[in-house]
Amino acid sequence: MNKFHSFLAPVIREYIFYRKASDHWNNSYEMGLFLFDRYCLREYADAGKLSQEMADGWCRKRSTENNNSCRTRVGVVIGFIRYMKQRGKTDIAIPAIPRKQPGTYIPHAFTSEELKNFFQACDNISNRNTPEHRTRKITVPVFFRLLYSSGIRTVEARLLHVCDVDLKTGILNIRYSKGNNQHFIVLHDTMLELMREYDTAISRIYPNRTYFFPARNNKHHICKWVHQNFRKLWDEKNTSYATAYQLRHHYAIENINRWMSKGLDFHAKLLYLSKSMGHCNIEGTKYYYSLVPNLADILIEKTGDSFNNIIPEVKQDETIE
Repeated sequence: MNKFHSFLAPVIREYIFYRKASDHWNNSYEMGLFLFDRYCLREYADAGKLSQEMADGWCRKRSTENNNSCRTRVGVVIGFIRYMKQRGKTDIAIPAIPRKQPGTYIPHAFTSEELKNFFQACDNISNRNTPEHRTRKITVPVFFRLLYSSGIRTVEARLLHVCDVDLKTGILNIRYSKGNNQHFIVLHDTMLELMREYDTAISRIYPNRTYFFPARNNKHHICKWVHQNFRKLWDEKNTSYATAYQLRHHYAIENINRWMSKGLDFHAKLLYLSKSMGHCNIEGTKYYYSLVPNLADILIEKTGDSFNNIIPEVKQDETIE
């Protein structure tokens, strides 16, 4: 953390320490703070305190950005400014940022054959006699099956601690989630048995690991690890484009489709799905069926007049993942 050199450097280091101690830190945040520190050092070398001009200048949308990319760039700095305000270290106003733009893409609709091909590729990774390759061979099939069977976010799986997994009851404690939304997930019996087998195997390589899916030096896997492994194995036997995160979309849609076929109570089931997927409120779950043609019409038919009461319109500035 000695990379910070502007007048804000001591407070930035303090903020990082606070976030890490609170278990709400992501290494990607550091780059955002680093760039803001460089901006202050370059543009306001003689400044001694944070001004509104500095904050607004950094948070203003650039000509090369859309609304969402701007929000991503400045998000950690907004959090840092809030931290300073709460502790009386600045009296500036929180800078205005662009409203979130609704997503326009439709996630890939997985077929049974594609999923079969993908998991066959996962199960047939070539073996090499190094700890890293042995770890990949036994981790990848379980990691992606966990995403597929539980709908958890890729980051939640990567940051899952050993102590967060109860291999007796099959309950996952998702502490490292979007925002501060801690929640719990109950594994399917077949997934629980697979997790138990994996735990036994990985413990021979990393006997005192911190993370359930460990990387080298007792660290967690990074986002790039997920992306590269998924792309390589998916492309081995499939020609369509898909991402690992879309397994979460698939989980939501498959659950909703199953309810329709069984005539289950949508009022209760939507709430259960919302909670298990870590949404702060039921509005977040609307995002998934809104991507599926005609599915909203079917839901309205099933729920009747109560549809708009239990699932109001999603606001444009609502952050949903």
